[in-house]
Amino acid sequence: MNARHLAPAPARRRLPLVGLVAVLVAVAVSATGFSSATFTARTMNSVSTVTAAADWTPPTVAVTPPTGGSVSGTATIAATASDAQSGVAQVVVQYQAADAATWTTLCTDTTAPYSCAWDTRTGTTPDGPYDLRAVATDRAGYSTTSDVVRTYVANSFAIALSPVADAVSGTVTATMTVYNAGLPFGTPRLEYAPAGSGRWTTACTGVLLVSNVATCQWSTASLADGSYDLRAAVVAGVTTYTSVVQTDVLVDNTRPTVTMVDPGTPLSGVRTFAATASDAGAGVDTVDLQYVAGTSGTWRSLCTVTAAPWSCRFDTTALPDGTYSVRAVATDGVGLQTTSAVVTGRVVDNTVSSVSMTDPGTYLTGTVTLAASANAPAGATSVRIQRAVAGSGTWTDVCTDTTAPYSCAFDTRTVADGSIDLRAVLLDARGTTTVSSIVAGRVVDNSPVRALDVQAANGGGTVGRLDSGDTVTLTYSEKVSPASLVAGWDGTARAVTVRLRDGAVSSVGFGSRDDTLDVPGLNLGSINLRADYLKNGKTLQWNGTVTASTVTVGTATRTVVTIRLGAVSSGTGLRTVTTAATMVWSPSASATDLTGQKCSTAPATETGTADRDF
Repeated sequence: MNARHLAPAPARRRLPLVGLVAVLVAVAVSATGFSSATFTARTMNSVSTVTAAADWTPPTVAVTPPTGGSVSGTATIAATASDAQSGVAQVVVQYQAADAATWTTLCTDTTAPYSCAWDTRTGTTPDGPYDLRAVATDRAGYSTTSDVVRTYVANSFAIALSPVADAVSGTVTATMTVYNAGLPFGTPRLEYAPAGSGRWTTACTGVLLVSNVATCQWSTASLADGSYDLRAAVVAGVTTYTSVVQTDVLVDNTRPTVTMVDPGTPLSGVRTFAATASDAGAGVDTVDLQYVAGTSGTWRSLCTVTAAPWSCRFDTTALPDGTYSVRAVATDGVGLQTTSAVVTGRVVDNTVSSVSMTDPGTYLTGTVTLAASANAPAGATSVRIQRAVAGSGTWTDVCTDTTAPYSCAFDTRTVADGSIDLRAVLLDARGTTTVSSIVAGRVVDNSPVRALDVQAANGGGTVGRLDSGDTVTLTYSEKVSPASLVAGWDGTARAVTVRLRDGAVSSVGFGSRDDTLDVPGLNLGSINLRADYLKNGKTLQWNGTVTASTVTVGTATRTVVTIRLGAVSSGTGLRTVTTAATMVWSPSASATDLTGQKCSTAPATETGTADRDF
């Protein structure tokens, strides 16, 4: 269960003799898996009692990594689990081939210490890498899934390559391990091949360390940027043994590009500082916007931005008046940096009045807050926030605020849908009027049919990885005609293809980390997952199903579309995401309500606390 979804919790009850007592049931969440817990209350009077066991927190659980990172014969797989409230009811230990999508249960243990005997010689687990995990369930009926632990089954002579980073640059250390070395063997070596080609070339030869572990240094400088497959190889007798192949390792030796946007001069009050940055390989990781007094000296950070657009708001009153230079430093996903050309001669002067309009976002719906920042050495008398039809230059006051922070509520339903411009006008104590720069082209969109929410749920696979059984739920603001999503559809289960594209392939996001999910052939739009679920430049597809149902929330009746992943039908390169993210769904205007009114294209951001999706 995804951490943002609510589910009812059981409670122990004695039925009241008279009256009615209600118990509120809520859900607590785990940061590492899909879990929940009960809030319980005890209410009593002379004739009735309702009681439930207090359990706000889900259980915790972790698999103990096997010693040395490998197992053979019959191995003991142990897990630790605890639950301070209701206690642990059981722990299920599971395994699968590395990065597969189907988990197999080793055992279910109901008493601590929790462990399983794993016979790796049954024929169902050939030598190679495997993933281990544990699922703990507490006595309130809620569960947590552990993080995955990687191990290697080694019952015969074998060589294994320790995982190399998905994206690399410069010189890379490769570690190779020889197992069950009962016969003489040569020097282990690392080999590479252009992804999918099978044309293997020796990258480097290992230096044998203790416990049959060898390392070597792979210089990628002479290789063209792109994806490569890696494996370890060793000769024993007359036989060459090779490891499981690690596919699609990105070699990226090209630095990112970055340009500092001229912020203008003079600068006063709160201003926006921005840069443009791109990287066709591992993607831009961060952009640090910097300044220095004059043209030389120690550069200091205005802000460090971790996602596009690469900009931030900075209060220049924090700096002494004077002349400054600004620049941007971009760092990509493998640590390569580029410093932009310097923009010189920008004057900070806060002896004059200044005012700036805060960008409220591209789409404006319902009642939104409009805000401005102002600096007036003589004192600010008022700040007016104004609107105009985009490009018209005919301004109308939205509000006037006389005290900081300067803001007001703007009911966008009082104006026609369409593009508007916004600005702020400062009146200082000397009677001087200062006008801000225009925030142009904000879209007022109050269409009743719109995207309301997007959520994802784990279907029992690896947390943070898109697997068979995972679901995505799209909620519209009202009932939508299924036939507008695809001709002739009545909302019943329909077989579809679900597509995942790397952010560098799709045009929806800002870069390689904005991976995009959609259903070709259905007018659902696209979902920016805002995380890196797929390796660079890849596209992957699943067989899936889609259903449309109607739910009622209060007095509102809404259409909910559920997309369920099945088996992978094409493509490779899935990654497991370990960080929280917030998805954004951009709907299609081709979807209509039951009267034919088109859906707004305003995006919907995933509600709730940012978490690991899927």
